[in-house]
Amino acid sequence: MHIKRDILSLITFTVISFFACKTTQKSIAPDNNNDNVIGVTDSIEIIDSITDTTKINPKDTVAVTAEKPVPQKDSSRTDAFLENLLQQYPQYFDSILKKRTDFKVQIIYTQINRDADNNPHFTDYYFHVNSKAYFYPASTVKMPVALLALQRLNELNIAGLNRHTTMITESDYSGETAVYNDPTTPDGSPSVEQYIKKIFLVSDNNAFNRLYEFLGQQYINDQLHSKGYKDVQINHRLNIALPDDENRHTNPVQFRNAQGKVIYDQPMQYSTTPYLQRNDRLGKGYYKDEVLINEPMNFSIKNRISLEDLHHMLRSIIFPQSVPAGERFNITPEDYRFVRQYMSQLPQETVYPPYDSLYYDASCKFLLLGADKKAMLPRGVRIFNKIGGAYGFLTDAAYIADFENQVEFMLSAVIYCNEDNIINDGVYDYNTVGFPFMKYLGEVLYRHELNRERKYKPDLSEFKMQYDIIK
Repeated sequence: MHIKRDILSLITFTVISFFACKTTQKSIAPDNNNDNVIGVTDSIEIIDSITDTTKINPKDTVAVTAEKPVPQKDSSRTDAFLENLLQQYPQYFDSILKKRTDFKVQIIYTQINRDADNNPHFTDYYFHVNSKAYFYPASTVKMPVALLALQRLNELNIAGLNRHTTMITESDYSGETAVYNDPTTPDGSPSVEQYIKKIFLVSDNNAFNRLYEFLGQQYINDQLHSKGYKDVQINHRLNIALPDDENRHTNPVQFRNAQGKVIYDQPMQYSTTPYLQRNDRLGKGYYKDEVLINEPMNFSIKNRISLEDLHHMLRSIIFPQSVPAGERFNITPEDYRFVRQYMSQLPQETVYPPYDSLYYDASCKFLLLGADKKAMLPRGVRIFNKIGGAYGFLTDAAYIADFENQVEFMLSAVIYCNEDNIINDGVYDYNTVGFPFMKYLGEVLYRHELNRERKYKPDLSEFKMQYDIIK
């Protein structure tokens, strides 16, 4: 602060569901780098573990106290404002405050104030934020990869090559699989655009893997490091356990125009870049091949991104002019609008891919909605975000805009929901800890923003999107 085949093979569209709520019987279900996004088979309901169910008063507000940091026992940063804010709601956050280290919780809240010319000015507030404290980022890594895919297309600068162009993925190495068509598009053709839609609408793992293969491991990391995200590492596909060598190899890719002519042919790539040296270990034990290993699990070559970097990347998408040019993704204004649309669009507002009622509004909107299947966004509110969840971690990085009340703010948070501290057993406290925390955190800050006085009301018209279907 990085086809030559004529027979088309049908690729089945899958979405991985979050593990069910913690029970007394362990059901071993290895994560395998899986991002367990709520999906078709999900049966999660929010279970409020807070005994006091007092609702947040819409008039509640917390005065901003001095900005000096709260003294910490570790190297994390906590500002007085967020500490004070959470203390006002012990019914929601008492256990979080007392066990912040156990929950590995981190929060970044950005207050946005506009000037007379509608230019945004940012004030960041932190709670227990430590960029060196590892958490598994899960699907949040899909956000920078989606942006880099758009950037790469612009860099290639080939006539007829854009995000709509048919993208054919071949296999030429062990562990690789091919993609020749996509039944969720109007014409059955895979494309960068469709993969990005799936990433933001339902956090699709296969879509991420295909963009990872198009870009290659080395390009992804080199580009992110060059933009100032020095500690980020994106080293592997999701929802498929492959050895390091197979993740360093990425598939041959071809782009074909409407007449079927190859306009760009990219051979298999291999990353030779040495990994950053890390010692990231989590848990007191973990399961491997249904055997409990009584030592911390090694995450040192798994994907890594800090909450600060994730929050800053989101800001570069929503407010690109507010970050230095070298930290921005090289994408067009139309690309920005496309990304913002599908970041904020809901599954049931989408024609291609088609999603039914099993994909509810909260599926990928943890902040404000938790995992409540019946929850709906407040009238006039849109959330531009990217979530992640696996190995007991829940993460959400969001820009929240209320067009009716002219309110906007940014909020990113991560929490570890694993009381027994055993990794890879498929038994996590998402329902009783993680989702309620995300829901109440979003609600509390949203209510604070509703009642916070502003010298100038923001003009949010640039963030009003035309969605596929108006609900």
